[in-house]
This record gives sequence, C-alpha cells and structure tokens, in this order.
Amino acid sequence: MTGYGRTQGSFGEKTITVEVRALNSKVTDVKLRLPGDYREKEVELRKQVTDHAERGKIDLLIEVQNSDGAANVSLNEPLFRGYHRELSRLTQELGIPSADMLTALLRIPNVVATPSGEMDDDEWTVVCQVLNTSLGLLKAFRRQEGIVVEADLRLRIGNIQSLLLEVGPFEAERFVRMRERMRNNFDELMGKDNLDQNRFEQEVLFYLEKMDMSEEKSRLEQHCKYFVEQMDKKEDAIGRTLNFISQEIGREINTLGAKAYDSDIQRVVVQMKDELEKIKEQLANVL
Repeated sequence: MTGYGRTQGSFGEKTITVEVRALNSKVTDVKLRLPGDYREKEVELRKQVTDHAERGKIDLLIEVQNSDGAANVSLNEPLFRGYHRELSRLTQELGIPSADMLTALLRIPNVVATPSGEMDDDEWTVVCQVLNTSLGLLKAFRRQEGIVVEADLRLRIGNIQSLLLEVGPFEAERFVRMRERMRNNFDELMGKDNLDQNRFEQEVLFYLEKMDMSEEKSRLEQHCKYFVEQMDKKEDAIGRTLNFISQEIGREINTLGAKAYDSDIQRVVVQMKDELEKIKEQLANVL
C-alpha cells in the first residue's frame, strides 16, 4: 500500500503543488495539510483521496506559491507584536536568554498564517486536475510495487504446496513405527501370551484415526489453490481476502503439526510456518 505521487500545476501567478504519500495501514487514515483558503474544500478533497487511494495511511499536502517563488503566507503582525512584548518582559524579569525568541514566536499557532478567502471555481478545477494526476502517480507506484509482491506471494504459496507433498512419505513410515512401538509397549506390560489381539487392533485403529492428516492436507491444498485463484483475478483490492485465506492456511498447518508425532513432519511444518509468516508480512503491502 506504500506509494508516492507529486505534481505541479499553474493558475494565474500561482504554482500549485500536490503531494500524496501512502503507507501501510489496516484502515483508511487520511491527513490533510492545506492552505487556509482551501479548507472549505476539505471534505471534497478527502473524498477524492479515499475514492482513488482506498486503504492506507495517506498524507495529502497542497502548497501554493506565488510567481516569485514565495509561499502564499502572511504574518499576523498584531499577534506577533503582542507575544514579543510579553515574552521580552518575562525574559528580562526572569533573566532568561532571548536568543531563540524569534524561532519560538514563529512556532506559535496563528502567528504565521495562510490568507484565507473564497476559492475561485477555475482554481478549484486546476487543483482537482493536479490532485488526480498525483493520485494516478500514486496508483502507478503501487502497481509497480504490487508486481514484486505478487511474485513473492506466488513463490511462497508454491513452496507450501511443495512442502505438503513431502508429508506423505513420512506419514506412511510414521504409522509403521507407531504400530511397532505400541506392540512393544503392550508386550512389556502384559506379556505376549496375555495380549488380546482384537483389543490391540482396536487401539491401533483409534490412534491411526487420531493421527490421520488426510482432511487437513486436502483443505490446505484447496486453500493454497484458492489463494492463487484470487491473485489471478487481478482485482485492485484483494488484500483482505488474501489475509483471510492465509489465516485458514495457518489453521491447517497448525493442525498438521499437532497430529505429526514425527520429527520429520514437524520439520516440514516449521518450514511451512516460515513461508506463511513471509506471506503475512507481504500482505501488509496489499490493498
């Protein structure tokens, strides 16, 4: 969701600069920095930004300069003089150095202000054009970043699918080892002659069902395929959908780990979790 767009336009003797900057965020958070005479259009500007940029932490900066390059600002002289008079008196009475007084005065709210007034309709048209161009650049920036993110997501999902194929051979060997271990334990506790073969087979069957991963493997494979299908749609905003699917993938991987009872399968599960964490990190960059 990161992106950047900056454009300049002209209206009469004014140079209008619009800068849009976006960072990752789960919600839409738009912050505006505008000249005073643009405040009346704040709601419309906010709507244009959210319509085009959708989700993310978005900063919109609009600056207006005159033809001589000076910013369109003014100094509130009565307010400045009043603060200066009172601060000078206090610094003398309290013996405080006054070297940085000018800097402090200029930081006081409303001392430096942008002249406010009604915006001309023609000027508003130019502002909208410049804003739309900046938002277009922001979108292009995001698309370029999205190409890289998409490639990485496909790689990680492919790795999980490949790791899932490694579980099968270990699963078959695990059943054999589990059966032999149970048989030895029964023989040690009850003796070979006292072993009820039917009861033993029932116990083996119970643990086989408990350790069976068929459903989890099937669901995990389907979730991975669905993840890829959503990316193939090439829609502008699929981040939330992919995030929900990744949560389901995580549940199936965790269940595989709980049913593993095997160090080799646990190793594969850990690798799957590592790939999934990388997917979740990248999804923070997806709308």
